[in-house]
Amino acid sequence: MIELYFKKLEEFWCGTALKDSKILTTAFGPSKENVFESLTRELSQNSHYHVARERNSLGEEVLNVIGYMLQGRDVSFNFEFNMTRLSDYSQKVLGWTSLIPTGYVGTYGALASVAGGSPRSVGQVMAINPFAPIIPCHRVVAADMTLRGYGGGLKMKWWILQKEDRNYKESFELSNNGKTMKLYPICLLRIRDVELAQQQSA
Repeated sequence: MIELYFKKLEEFWCGTALKDSKILTTAFGPSKENVFESLTRELSQNSHYHVARERNSLGEEVLNVIGYMLQGRDVSFNFEFNMTRLSDYSQKVLGWTSLIPTGYVGTYGALASVAGGSPRSVGQVMAINPFAPIIPCHRVVAADMTLRGYGGGLKMKWWILQKEDRNYKESFELSNNGKTMKLYPICLLRIRDVELAQQQSA
């Protein structure tokens, strides 16, 4: 049986669906109803689920991590994600995305260079990421350092990134399994403030 957990942390409601100690999906939003809709939309129509009356330790930890990440806090966790419904390619892209640390962003192109496919195909995976913000698709941007897109809207993406900014100055290369992906400090996005404002008002 799939169990749904909800919790309000500051201005956001956070939610997760768990089964067999693995995360099936996560969501956050302005209301519990909004989060419930997001969670159940991700689950298959034949799934049997119920809202847990009491949170277990894993449910509590997942909800807290979501809330802490939305606050821009550094968090550590060792969650298992149920990705069996996702393609091998999607799992690979999300695996690399999960490695992008707080304070940095990677580009769609850089992800494509290590995970395969094209920047567009990486963007398609980001658009269906069922584990936001724990797998931080908000830390993936365009090659020109514009935000490009986000399920929660560009305003939300920029809001989270601003909170995660650690004022790092230098880029660095993330290595994993013999491949390398270049990451950039969030502060480089600040040169796009004017363009960002135009995108939000469009």
